[in-house]
Amino acid sequence: MGLITGAAFINLQTNAFSKLKRDQTITGTVTNGKRGIPNVVISDGYSVVITDAKGNYTLIPDGRATTLFMSTPAGYEFKTDYNVTRQYETLGSRNQYDFKLKALKRNDNKHQFIIWADPQVKTKKDVKEMMDTVVPDVQQLVKSMGQDALIHGICVGDIVWDNHALFSDYNQAVAEMGIPFFQALGNHDMDYRIGGDETSDKTFKEVYGPTYYSFNRGKAHYVVLDDVRYLGVEREYDGYLSENQLSWLSKDLQHIAKDQLLIINLHIPVHNSVKNNTELYTLLEGYKNVHIMSGHTHYNLNKITNGIYEHNHGTVCGAWWTGPICGDGTPRGYGVYEVNGTELKWYYKSTGFDKNKQVNVYVDTLTNQKRAIANVWNWDPEWSVEYFLDDKAMGAPEQQKGYDPLAVQLYKGDHMPVKRSFVEPQKMDHLFIAHFSPEVKTVKVVATDRFGEKYTAVVST
Repeated sequence: MGLITGAAFINLQTNAFSKLKRDQTITGTVTNGKRGIPNVVISDGYSVVITDAKGNYTLIPDGRATTLFMSTPAGYEFKTDYNVTRQYETLGSRNQYDFKLKALKRNDNKHQFIIWADPQVKTKKDVKEMMDTVVPDVQQLVKSMGQDALIHGICVGDIVWDNHALFSDYNQAVAEMGIPFFQALGNHDMDYRIGGDETSDKTFKEVYGPTYYSFNRGKAHYVVLDDVRYLGVEREYDGYLSENQLSWLSKDLQHIAKDQLLIINLHIPVHNSVKNNTELYTLLEGYKNVHIMSGHTHYNLNKITNGIYEHNHGTVCGAWWTGPICGDGTPRGYGVYEVNGTELKWYYKSTGFDKNKQVNVYVDTLTNQKRAIANVWNWDPEWSVEYFLDDKAMGAPEQQKGYDPLAVQLYKGDHMPVKRSFVEPQKMDHLFIAHFSPEVKTVKVVATDRFGEKYTAVVST
C-alpha cells in the first residue's frame, strides 16, 4: 500500500507561465491507441475546445492555468491512479499534451455511482474507523452489483479535517474500494494562512488536480465545482462560485444537450448557502434534468429549487466519527445512484445495513398516551408515510420539525459526546409523529419513496 500512497501523491509542478520556455499555443491528440477520437472536450479551466475529426486540438491557455484536463467522453474508461481519477495533465514547458483512452467493454448508458460526503478524518483513529466500517460496506455493495457493473464514486468534499497528511489514507481507502473516485474540494481540504482564496487549494491541486472539471458516462454529464471561497483569515470562508468557474461552466455546457442528465457535484449546499446561487441557477435554465450533489452540513436533506433537485447528503463520518448517526438522526452512510439513459434513481445507504433500512421508529411514553416518532431521513415531497397500530391502518402520521431522539441521547449537552463535545443534535423536518393509547402493542411505519419502493419499520411498545 506504500506504492499506492506514493503514487497518489504525485507532486504537480505549478510554475507561472511567465517562467516557462514554450510556445504560447498548446496542441495535442486524444486517441484510443490507434485512431483519434473526435468531439472530446479539452480545457485549461478558462477556455474550452473540442478535438477535430482526427482527435486533434489546439488551445491557448490562460496565464493563470496550471492544468489541462480532458472531459472524459462516454464509452471510455476513466483514467486513474490506484482508482483516484487523473484525467488531467500538469502544464509545464511542453507544447504538446496527448491523452490516450481505452474503450469500455460494454454500453455505459446504464451505470451507477455513489456519493461520499465528508469522510472528514482528523486522526489515525478516524482513519481506522473509516477503513473498518465504510470501506468494507462499499466493497460489499460493489460486489453485489455484479462483476460487469459500471460504478464510480464522487467525494463531495471534506476529505480530511484540516490534516492534509491524511489525504494518503483516504487515497488508500479509494484504492481498496476498487472503483474510480472523483474528488471535490471542501472547506477542511484547504490551505490556510498562505494567502487568499487563490492559494487555498494548493495542496488539493497537488494531490487531485483541478478543483473544477467535467466528465461523461453514458447519457449523463458530470460537473465538479469548487464552491468554497476562503476569506483569507484563519478558517473563515463562505459559499461562493467564482466568476472563472461560472464562465468555464457556461462554455462546458455548450457541448451538452438540454435533455441530457446533468449532475453537479460540490461541497457547500447551493440552495441556501452559496451567495451567488442565482447565477448558477440562471446558467442551468433550460436543462430539464439537473441534480446537485452536496455535503458539508452533516445531515440529510432533499431540496427542489427551480426544478433542480439538490441532494444534501448525510455524511460518511456521521457526527464527526462520534457515533452511528448524524445530528439529524440520519445513519452514517452515503448516496447510491442508478443511471438508466437520462433517468436517475437513488437511495441512501446506511453503513452496516442493507438498502431497506430507510426508517427509524422510536416510541416514548407521555402522561396518558404514547408517541411514535419516525425518522424518514431521505424523504422528499414525492414520498408517502403511513402507520399501523396493531396492524390497523391509521393513515398518515403528522410531519413535524424536531429532533431525533437517539441524536438527543447521544449528542445533547456541553459534555456530550465525550470524543468531540461540540456535536449537537440538529432539528429537521423529516420526522413523522403519531400519538396512541398505551394499550397498543406494536407500531408499524411504511414509507414509500418516489420510485414506489416500500420500506417498513416495526417496533413493540
